[in-house]
Amino acid sequence: MRLLVTGGAGFIGSNLVLHLMQQNQNITLLNIDKLTYASDLSFLEPVEDHPSYRFEKVDLVNRDAVREIVNDFRPDGVMHLAAESHVDNSIKGPEPFVMSNVVGTFNILEECRQLWLSDPNGYADKRFLHVSTDEVYGSLGDEGTFNEETPYAPNSPYSATKAGSDFLVRSYHKTFNMNVVTTNCSNNFGPHQHDEKLIPTVIRKALNHEEIPVYGKGENVRDWLYVTDHCRAIQSVFESGRQGETYIVGGHNEWKNIDLVRLLCDLLNEEKGEGPDGDYKNLITFVTDRAGHDLRYAIDPGKIERELGWKPLMQFDEQLRETVRWYIHRNKKN
Repeated sequence: MRLLVTGGAGFIGSNLVLHLMQQNQNITLLNIDKLTYASDLSFLEPVEDHPSYRFEKVDLVNRDAVREIVNDFRPDGVMHLAAESHVDNSIKGPEPFVMSNVVGTFNILEECRQLWLSDPNGYADKRFLHVSTDEVYGSLGDEGTFNEETPYAPNSPYSATKAGSDFLVRSYHKTFNMNVVTTNCSNNFGPHQHDEKLIPTVIRKALNHEEIPVYGKGENVRDWLYVTDHCRAIQSVFESGRQGETYIVGGHNEWKNIDLVRLLCDLLNEEKGEGPDGDYKNLITFVTDRAGHDLRYAIDPGKIERELGWKPLMQFDEQLRETVRWYIHRNKKN
């Protein structure tokens, strides 16, 4: 199989590329990424010299560049992860999110459609997998969970543009009978995540003895999923998911932000020490809540568990500790 991965130098993408190259020796993988501030090619050093792997710098907003790379590589399958993803940045400046997440998705979808239409077998043995987020469903109260039937209700420019890309992918299945599948995942954590996200921010701020900012009272709830479990889910849906279907991916692992921050501080106390007055929790500072901050996300991953046999394998405490160790080591190197 000739597999094209978009956004493969980012957090989830780089973990996915490494996972696929380790799991499957029968693929030729092309990784394309425009190399924004949140990308890092050093994460891909273990595979950069592999004969079945190559990287190309491509911005999906550039339609001509997308057409050229698709027609040159002629993929049998696409895993589309490339996106602008930081909610705070989407509030400060929505336009890059519209361009990357909506226009970029259209460009890669349409160029793959045109290529695959020219194949004698059409779409029959081709597949386009679109990776999205649980944020498209909006906010929950104290009870309930998101599932595949939950109405869309995005509350930030980021989630609105991801919802738009989800609908584009759906439309290509309904209108053109294109073989697509979509995943909507909960909050990921693990190695390679950019410093702007919650868990890396807490660790970085703590190690630098800076104030650890927590929005509002820290009451917002998120479901946390280890990135390797997410990669396994993506692979499972790509290989076995039903055409045109959506699969929600979550970790059965809800945490209030303030509780997670305190847990991270406790792990840092154990792994690193040197916190102010012996405790990194002394750095926690509550700041003005961001606009449109969804209260709670919770995932019902029953469909992917029933249909595909996927379930999260990683133990949260163990993998969170390993994540803390990874960032401590990275902080030393920097």
